[in-house]
Amino acid sequence: MKAMSLAEVEAIARAAHAGQTDKAGRPYAEHLQAVAEGVRARGGDDEQIAAAWLHDAVEDDALSEHWLAEAALSRRTKDIVLAVTKRAGETPEAYARRVLATPGALLVKEADLAHNANPARLAVLDAPTRARLTEKYAKMRTLLGL
Repeated sequence: MKAMSLAEVEAIARAAHAGQTDKAGRPYAEHLQAVAEGVRARGGDDEQIAAAWLHDAVEDDALSEHWLAEAALSRRTKDIVLAVTKRAGETPEAYARRVLATPGALLVKEADLAHNANPARLAVLDAPTRARLTEKYAKMRTLLGL
């Protein structure tokens, strides 16, 4: 089975998240693209870039874990996607441990946090949401040693 190209992964991710918006009302695909570009800029490889495109797909129920398991992707890409997928009731500490324990996942999470915590993105949110998210992202950066 030939692995999907990055263009194919991007197209699937965009289609899976079509109609979704972020907290600021922007098309969700803009976030996926920013994370993928962040991974590339940080020296990530194609497997990590593919994972960046898919990093929220399972968590947001845009794609199922079954889809991921059957997809023409490397084991490493699948492992990274699963590592950065938050689970219901999971503590931030347990989540951070899994990210740190999965080769390649920290770089994807770092790019995700960088985009989520971008001051320009946060500036359009209401003050209580902005404060809550700023604290949440700072705590996760600390837990991940970033």
